[in-house]
Amino acid sequence: MEIVVAGQGYVGLPLAVRAAEVGHCVVGYDVDLHRVQQLAAGQSYVRDVGSSRLRAVLDSGAYSATADAAALAGFDIAVITVPTPLRDGVPDLTSIELCARTLGEHLRPGATVILESTSYPGTTEELMLPILEEVSGLKGGADFLAGFSPERIGNKRWSFDGTPKVVSGIDAKSLDVIKTFYDGIFRTTVPVSGTKVAELAKLIENTFRFVNISMVNEMAMLASALGVNIWEAIDAAATKPFGFTRFTPGPGIGGHCLPVDPMFLSWKAQQELGVPFRFAELAADVNRRMPDYVVRRLVEALDQRGTPIRGSRILLLGLTYKYNATDLRNSPSARVAELLIDLGAEVRGAEPNIPDGSHTELNVIRVDATPGEVAAADAVVLLMDHPRFDLSMIENCAAYVFDCRNRLSGPNVETL
Repeated sequence: MEIVVAGQGYVGLPLAVRAAEVGHCVVGYDVDLHRVQQLAAGQSYVRDVGSSRLRAVLDSGAYSATADAAALAGFDIAVITVPTPLRDGVPDLTSIELCARTLGEHLRPGATVILESTSYPGTTEELMLPILEEVSGLKGGADFLAGFSPERIGNKRWSFDGTPKVVSGIDAKSLDVIKTFYDGIFRTTVPVSGTKVAELAKLIENTFRFVNISMVNEMAMLASALGVNIWEAIDAAATKPFGFTRFTPGPGIGGHCLPVDPMFLSWKAQQELGVPFRFAELAADVNRRMPDYVVRRLVEALDQRGTPIRGSRILLLGLTYKYNATDLRNSPSARVAELLIDLGAEVRGAEPNIPDGSHTELNVIRVDATPGEVAAADAVVLLMDHPRFDLSMIENCAAYVFDCRNRLSGPNVETL
């Protein structure tokens, strides 16, 4: 089929390439011209898609990248995978609206539009569908099909296509066509009764993680005050073979999903029902305070060693928002660095997963985690334990380490 994947980021590009690999003719559409030029040159910027895979589908003619909306004409299925950020606590669905308008101009009878971007329950039928109908002059269900299928990114254990895919439609025919499309890409599809169910399912997934990480972060703060090793306690609790899921503390939550998605439901509950989503709001408050807590612990530790924070040299290791990632969006490292700089510290940062000059939004001196750099720091803060860090060297060379990941040991190491 003729497939359009609108948005060629960490969600859209893997889907587009996989769809091309299984035999579809895919147009990857993105309004970012630089991104399109990279893709056309066979250069992938998404970890889950190697450049060799990208070049293979480009060379076969099964995939092309474009910023020209005219290239979307004649599609059988279009999938929207654009960002849905929060702006001052309010969902910003501008990208969905603009994309729906663009697709509506090329929508023809019998075609299907699928939304994958995360949002509040009702977005598909209350926002996307009316725009498509207005622009195209067609009627959803009668003239064209539509639905929602939440994006899910794989991990070390579960590959992209091995992760079960939730699918939904605005009616039975839409669901059937959407399920058939994804059946050809994913090993397992999970159909649900409607788009709101699928939209809420995605928010449940991420809110579950968000709340549990918040809980263990607050427990880490309490455990430290009580003189208890939180990591040992978690290890002990995890020996229970049922009724427990292991979560570990850290310097805060970052990225494009966990700090954002639960607040979609919080906003919707307040707007439509006039009630707060208390769990999400409390979890957000706890996680917002974690970088402040990390800095407070660091200041106290240096003070005990007779080193004032003002004028001290601090080395932050791992600036991305999660393990081995290449993404800085909403990373707690930015807040940690900001607080330390405000206190008068000289802050340096080592991030082996991101090239020089690509994280200028962090006001830190960019360095490599060399033995000399580690030894020269008054304090080393392990924010993210990337595999490219030499942990043994850090233990041996650092004067003092505040370890937020429980990966180091020794008389010079203190854990979160």
